[in-house]
Amino acid sequence: MLPKAGLVTMHSGNVSGYDPESGKVVIKPSGMDYDLVTPANLVEVDLATGEIAPGQAKASVDLPHHLYLYRHVPELRSVVHTHSNYATAFASVHKSIPCCLTAISDEFGGEIPCAPYIDNEGDHIGEGILKYRGRGPAILLGNHGVFAWGTSVSNALKAAIMVEDVAKTVHLGMQLGTLIPIDQTEVDKWWNRYHTSYGQDSSL
Repeated sequence: MLPKAGLVTMHSGNVSGYDPESGKVVIKPSGMDYDLVTPANLVEVDLATGEIAPGQAKASVDLPHHLYLYRHVPELRSVVHTHSNYATAFASVHKSIPCCLTAISDEFGGEIPCAPYIDNEGDHIGEGILKYRGRGPAILLGNHGVFAWGTSVSNALKAAIMVEDVAKTVHLGMQLGTLIPIDQTEVDKWWNRYHTSYGQDSSL
């Protein structure tokens, strides 16, 4: 879905999923084009130890950041990292995506923040995501790209797709004039409706 949604090219970005029953994280192989990725060559990692069983492909270089997030945000089940064009354009100039659309209010509950540049050593990126994240399930990393997450793989994917979609719309709006942010009281109304009464009953 990442290439289909236009969020990645070739082998950029990565995605992982976490199964709390087994304690295992499954993540994309490092540097492998998406059309070559199969269930068989996804990399299984023990969350507690970070160990990868012998004979598996090399895991994404961003594995430490994924593991850090799972270890520190217990409800997470998936993390998606992309360099999608419009969102990463905001990251390149260290600009958050302002909450000027009801769609941003719904999914993110406020602006999509942009963290300052963070190097890739150790847990720095994971720590930075938790330090600078906002209310919603995504963040821009300055000079880097997008991290999104969710309580399921589909939720994390949706967040990543919506970041790119609203980034494009906001960019287009900026060409027409001055963006008009939504008052936080109104943002909260949209957020609360979206997270309490939007969509179908899970039993249907």
